[in-house]
Amino acid sequence: MIITSDFPPVEVLDLPIHDAVLGRAAEYGDRPALVDGVTGREITYHQLDQMSRRIAAGFAELGIRHGDVIALYSPNTILYPAVFYGATRAGATVTTVNALYTADELHKQLVDSKAKLLVTISLFLPVATAAVAGTDVEQIFVCDQAEGYRSVLELIASTGPEPVVEIDPAEDVAVLPYSSGTTGAAKGVMLTHRNIGTNISQAEITINVTEDERIIAILPFFHIYGLTVLMNLPLRLGATVVVLPKFDLEQFLRTLDEQKITRAFVAPPVVLALAKHPAVDGVDLSALKYVTSAAAPLDGELAEACAKRLGLHAVLQAYGMTELSPGTHAVPQDDQDPPPGAVGKLFPSTEMRLVGADGNDVEDGGTGEIWIRGPQVMKGYLGRPADTDATIDPDGWLHTGDIGRVDPRGYLYVVDRVKELIKYHGYQVPPAELEAVLLTDDRIADAAVIGVQSEGNEVPKAFVVPMPGATLTEQDVIDYVAARVAPYKKVRQVEFIEAVPKAASGKILRRELRTREAARE
Repeated sequence: MIITSDFPPVEVLDLPIHDAVLGRAAEYGDRPALVDGVTGREITYHQLDQMSRRIAAGFAELGIRHGDVIALYSPNTILYPAVFYGATRAGATVTTVNALYTADELHKQLVDSKAKLLVTISLFLPVATAAVAGTDVEQIFVCDQAEGYRSVLELIASTGPEPVVEIDPAEDVAVLPYSSGTTGAAKGVMLTHRNIGTNISQAEITINVTEDERIIAILPFFHIYGLTVLMNLPLRLGATVVVLPKFDLEQFLRTLDEQKITRAFVAPPVVLALAKHPAVDGVDLSALKYVTSAAAPLDGELAEACAKRLGLHAVLQAYGMTELSPGTHAVPQDDQDPPPGAVGKLFPSTEMRLVGADGNDVEDGGTGEIWIRGPQVMKGYLGRPADTDATIDPDGWLHTGDIGRVDPRGYLYVVDRVKELIKYHGYQVPPAELEAVLLTDDRIADAAVIGVQSEGNEVPKAFVVPMPGATLTEQDVIDYVAARVAPYKKVRQVEFIEAVPKAASGKILRRELRTREAARE
């Protein structure tokens, strides 16, 4: 059975993303669009619009043309949106890069995306310079200042003409984030201008951001969740976005208080802190009206505890994935009694099926894999037609790999995952990647990795078979992996075993390890 949305359909938004977001910038004028939560520096809507146009002119002078790729490797800054929209105005695709990446991880993305230009910050230059060797990157720019490197501020001062670029919103890729999808290594997710623009329009129906709101941006802009709900959505609607470079609880709480933040989009670990940390008691959070959690599962009891402490009617949830631009579900903020643990109702202009292991739709109330069809479904994986075909079937249904059920009110609950991905603080951690790293250690004969629960988070746990005669401790394993991957991918727990359970084909039977872990718990 095809499940449809309770909400009226929205029109497909066939505009370049910079026009979809900044089309009313002149109207908003001197209203603050972005505020640096550390320094207090502000950028108005008029300034943001003009900066993006000047940056586009600067990129054009550098030879950036329609279809080129610009890599944006930066934490959240108030210049991030200006660079992003400047790049799309120049006709480029922006590949957003995880700010925690190692040089090797960044190098792989630069090679795969064929990026011609890299924009970063001075603090990241050691990683950036090591990563660009052997790639198509012709120049590195910084958003601040660094000796020997050109600054984005020079582009803002460009006097060249703004480029006139014909963009086909349905076909041209606006942003190329990298996702592991349901399995395997990270892949470039091709999201068109139509994909992400229309998804904003869909989100507006349940996430009713108003012009007088102040929204805190601690989720990274490089993550599709942050890009959509902390950048594209609020800037389209005239709200003020207060930007922090990373999550630090004390700074986060202080900013909520001092900046009179009205809305926070977060991941479950932040909900846990808001629910339990003693530092919350000394902060005035009376301006905060809405908290929405997404990017990973959130326990219903934890959500209720957080809402009660903050005096909110509920902590809202939302659901999606990078390949869906990313949103498909959200709890409507005007529902005063949303069911605990539900991730929301289906977005307008979106269809869903719940499909059992036999390939048939499940009965009402049953659980099945969540399939989605709608204008937010990605164009495909860059250069990976087989992976695309394995994810999107011939009828246009994207198979999410998540298992869900729908209640009589139309609320979706995500109850399990078909896919193997570990979600650590909202970041995707592919077990196969960590297993590959572990097997480069001469002291390790075999290894498998699964996600386990620890203090409200899912963390990577390694099951390791040592080489005969090898001297190896749990800390040795943790340190070895930590030196070779981004911090969020680190192995957090280690258990030594005699053999990794495998099928006759050689595939690791992670479900056996999960069953073993569940029995222990």
